[in-house]
Amino acid sequence: LLIDAMSCFGALELDARRTRFDAVVASSNKCLEATPGLGFCVARREALEATQGNSPSLSLDLYDQWVAMEGNGQWRFTPPVHTIISFDQALKEFHEEGGVAGRGARYRENCDLLVSGMRKLGFQTLLPDEIQAPIIVTFLTPKDPRFDFQTFYDSLRDKGYVIYPGKLTVADTFRIGCIGRIGTEQIRGVLGAIEETLGEMGVSDCSP
Repeated sequence: LLIDAMSCFGALELDARRTRFDAVVASSNKCLEATPGLGFCVARREALEATQGNSPSLSLDLYDQWVAMEGNGQWRFTPPVHTIISFDQALKEFHEEGGVAGRGARYRENCDLLVSGMRKLGFQTLLPDEIQAPIIVTFLTPKDPRFDFQTFYDSLRDKGYVIYPGKLTVADTFRIGCIGRIGTEQIRGVLGAIEETLGEMGVSDCSP
């Protein structure tokens, strides 16, 4: 079992004693809040050893990189030094915040405030609350003919808030993230910007 935890590592609990996996992969940014550019893998030794010779890539061969690191403590190719330094500092701040529990709690507070605020404006979420993770929230696009996503997106950007441009589902949706170096102040800010933008667009009905 390979777990892709790119968007949630550091915010959602993952216990290898309860969920037996072979490896989990994530990166320095997202919930760990360092600069992007460094990917990492936490793997069971026996699972990693079994991958010897499998990779068709020279630079992305995880087994060979592991063997090299164990042998001389060095990257096989030029490392992203600035990202490593950023990651080291980010991990210190992560632990100071309380680790997974502390960071996850901040993101959950962001998510709850965002969802409640958007619902007050008339928006509906794609997912029900019981399965909504505090990472990113997908909202259904309003049916009001005066709502145009590009205009909505551009207006929020001009007000200092950049949301995800576009949808990933069959349903007509847009997404707003809850993670990163943000808190309730920023969530209230984007809610205010959304309300202002809807007024500028003349959108009165945000139901899908």
